[in-house]
Amino acid sequence: MKILKQGIITKVSGPLIIAKGMEEANMFDVVKVSDKNLIGEIIAMEGDKASIQVYEETSGVGPGEKVVQTGMPLSVELGPGMLTSIYDGIQRPLEKIYEQTGKNIERGIEVTSIDRDKKWTFKPKKNVGDTVTSGDVIGGVQETKIIECKIMVPIGIEGKIKEIKSGDFTVCETICVIEDKKGKSHEITMMQKWPVRKPRPVKQKLNPDDMLVTGQRTIDTFFPVVKGGTCAIPGAFGSGKTVIQHQLAKWADADIIIYVGCGERGNEMTEVLTEFPHLIDPRTKDSLMNRTVLIANTSDMPVAAREASIYTGITIAEFYRDMGYNVALMADSTSRWAEALREMSGRLEEMPGEEGYPAYLGSRIAEFYERAGKVQCLGCEERVGTLTVIGAVSPAGGDISEPVSQSSLRIVKVFWGLDASLAAKRHFPSINWLTSYSLYKEQAEKWEQENISDEFVRLKNKAMAILQEEAKLQEIVQLVGIDAVSTKDRVTLEVARLLREDYLAQDAFDDVDCYASSHKQERIMKIIFKFYEQMSRATEKGINVEDYIKLPYVSRIGKAKFIEESNVDIEFDDIEKSLITETDRIIEKGGQA
Repeated sequence: MKILKQGIITKVSGPLIIAKGMEEANMFDVVKVSDKNLIGEIIAMEGDKASIQVYEETSGVGPGEKVVQTGMPLSVELGPGMLTSIYDGIQRPLEKIYEQTGKNIERGIEVTSIDRDKKWTFKPKKNVGDTVTSGDVIGGVQETKIIECKIMVPIGIEGKIKEIKSGDFTVCETICVIEDKKGKSHEITMMQKWPVRKPRPVKQKLNPDDMLVTGQRTIDTFFPVVKGGTCAIPGAFGSGKTVIQHQLAKWADADIIIYVGCGERGNEMTEVLTEFPHLIDPRTKDSLMNRTVLIANTSDMPVAAREASIYTGITIAEFYRDMGYNVALMADSTSRWAEALREMSGRLEEMPGEEGYPAYLGSRIAEFYERAGKVQCLGCEERVGTLTVIGAVSPAGGDISEPVSQSSLRIVKVFWGLDASLAAKRHFPSINWLTSYSLYKEQAEKWEQENISDEFVRLKNKAMAILQEEAKLQEIVQLVGIDAVSTKDRVTLEVARLLREDYLAQDAFDDVDCYASSHKQERIMKIIFKFYEQMSRATEKGINVEDYIKLPYVSRIGKAKFIEESNVDIEFDDIEKSLITETDRIIEKGGQA
């Protein structure tokens, strides 16, 4: 890096440092603080004084020590080798740090984000003499068994290929030379850098219309998110935010998963780090880590690094999106990032907004979510990529009227409201079906009609109407008792119970029930409504609801979600046949089970 003028520290306030003699510096430049070389970023400038947030512990640092300017904004290294990696908030690989320092991260340690020694096999897709522009794919590297890292022309470069190589190279070796219109030659390597706060440019933003299938029945059926969409998961402590995000990271049908643990407890990140390498992707039958990048920023790490982890994660996600992949980013949780903004704003002595958060909280959250979307990527070739952003929010006591939740809900299109009372009943996912919503319903239903069936769309809408009707009936039951409810309403309550307990509830730790394909979701929904139809038929013939629900096949409906995908059609056909046969029998016998 180019070394510029050095500044002098005048004040230290936790992760905030004030330095003078910084007139040559720019906003968001990276600096090295003191002889310990702590990494910091300039977040405010006033004359020759710079306010710097430091991403490492500042104990022992005092006034009079130097601040070295680098003249470069906070950036990430992008290239082959990121997948399967585990980074901290400023893209330092934790595995390499552990090899050098052991369990505790030493301050000021410098580790390259991408291995400089490993050789990758580069296969060119362009020839000498071809004209290329920013974003064009000039070749590829098989980064993992299932993902090809496409090597693209860096932003701002275009011209004719003067030289292009094939073979094994490190990320720093020249693989291509491009000559621009002015005759200047640009040496292209497999690695490029990009400032994290600057969104990567695209040719055009498109309307997202392809559903992100998660395998979680509550989400896919009632509150879907599309590829390129935005979603917030607010919920109190213990309501299941992290488990839901783990499930989405494991089973969502995205090509690439970026999981950002922002200020989370160490045990939760440990669970991710230990589980993911052993999980098998149901689509590729290979390790889930082969399409995953993990960014671990725990609650005991410096507060300021939380902001860096969010930007690092979404910049890496944009890089893979630009290759034409479907990328899903899980941020857990944005509240911890907001807390970091509040602390830094307080130390800067800025005028506080609501509940002490900075007045610009809403715009920062909006800028983050707006980097999601379905895009037409840069380059001459037609290439479409998506970036879906799912952010967890941790409001104190589950009160979503607080500023972080409200700022998130103003920008996102999907709200999965978690209910602590459902979580207490061990109902997973604890998404409250009466308060949650998705503004992608129209796109999702169009996708379902094309990929599942028209009948499924009709049944799921009917199911939501039954669940809403149940909420009204439960109020009556609590007042006057179940015996005062009509037979028709008793049938509605029983069907709603099946929908709640056997469709919406899903066992995240069961090898079979943790994931349900769209086809299986349709078959479960159909069998529940076949039960509704037959139960209505039986009660119209005078059969008591209590007698009907004692039939042996009713318990088979409850266990249907544990049927393996390969046996779905055979088993469900048999349940449906038994349902009709048993109903005919009980009607014929006049209610004797």
